[in-house]
Amino acid sequence: MLLFYVEDLEASIVTLPEEESKHAVKVLRMKAGEELYLTDGQGTMCRCAILAPDARACSVEVVERQEDYGQRRHRLHIAVAPTKNTERIDWFVEKAVEIGIDEITPIICDHSERNVLKAERLEKKVISAMKQSLKAYKPIINEPIKMVDFIAQQNATEDNTCRMICYCDGDIRVPLHQTYDGTTDALVLIGPEGDFSQREVDQALSSGFHPVTLGNCRLRTETAALYATVAANFLMDQH
Repeated sequence: MLLFYVEDLEASIVTLPEEESKHAVKVLRMKAGEELYLTDGQGTMCRCAILAPDARACSVEVVERQEDYGQRRHRLHIAVAPTKNTERIDWFVEKAVEIGIDEITPIICDHSERNVLKAERLEKKVISAMKQSLKAYKPIINEPIKMVDFIAQQNATEDNTCRMICYCDGDIRVPLHQTYDGTTDALVLIGPEGDFSQREVDQALSSGFHPVTLGNCRLRTETAALYATVAANFLMDQH
């Protein structure tokens, strides 16, 4: 199953973007009549047949259309501090999309070692991982936001999301799986290499976030974020 990304799938005849056309025709050497799949990243999955294998504008005909393909019952949102090494956050984004995630927000914290992150770069990682893992929903990548502002946003949101903050110090913490049962949406905060400041922890706790631990080992930021992603998905899959 070869999956390609096209933003607009309303018509019965679709022209692939130039990059996707080149991959299909030049790299994969696909011919007229061959089958491929398209998604718009909004839950639509289409089985298509190639009409004109043009390397710049490959046109295909939609043969079968399925809406809400692979729709998740609950949403998972990871808010994570960007790592000093951008390759590490790239790795997290790629693997999280493959496993299952709905939204990622880079948060700028008191101890952050990186305050700038190119959302466009991460967007490309998301699309590539979405196609690789044969998903029809493209996770949201938000622009970086200060931790204090992000918490304020959550205070203004009224829903049944289970909100959690993972950090190293402190005695009043329980394992993630004892706080989150997989039956609601989940939001997990993951701090920078230097961890959250006490000010940030206090703000999150006073805003209703549950303090959780990911085990006894000290994890890198991207490892902790992926651990939380795997754990939340496992719990969601039990229901």
